[in-house]
Amino acid sequence: MGIGSTVICVMTHPRSQSKIKKTYLAIDRFSELSGRAVSWLVLAMTLLIAYDVIMRYFFQSGSVALQELEWHLFALIFLFGAAYTLKHHDHVCVDILMQRQFMTAKVHAWIYFLCTLFFLLPFCVLIIYSSWDYVANSYNILPSGERSPDPGGLPYRYLLKAAIPTAFALLFLQGVSLALRSYAVICGEEVALPCYENELKHGEDS
Repeated sequence: MGIGSTVICVMTHPRSQSKIKKTYLAIDRFSELSGRAVSWLVLAMTLLIAYDVIMRYFFQSGSVALQELEWHLFALIFLFGAAYTLKHHDHVCVDILMQRQFMTAKVHAWIYFLCTLFFLLPFCVLIIYSSWDYVANSYNILPSGERSPDPGGLPYRYLLKAAIPTAFALLFLQGVSLALRSYAVICGEEVALPCYENELKHGEDS
């Protein structure tokens, strides 16, 4: 264990380490459940698009509300799937360091720990903070909140906008889980760090 690892881990009591493990496992379970729930929206969106296409091209009957609902569902899938994607390390990334000899699991854990702490978590906080007024202004539009400007469009658009801070709150939680897992690896615990294992597997396959 290096000097940096010793400094960051020396004050961690075994009981605290147990709490840390319980915390990131609980967050992971929540992200897994939320991601699986959101995945059903993909099926709903697919069926909705198929129905819309059939109605428009075979029966010349279109609906603005249906078309808006399609991109609403797409937005929800994209937003609420972010935490699940981070948990499984399936987001798009370009890793030019993974195949280097010095990229051990502990070094990789340090990179993820620092990047999560100084980039991912502050970015999530920034989005949550900056989108709060965006949602509030949409909700406060009289008489019943913002709605679609198109005739026949969907009402209650503030509900869709509220998905932005909510989704980034979920991403923040998963970022905390990733930071805690990385911290555990830094402290010498045998913790599965999915990002490291997945990238090793991809490297071996290539």
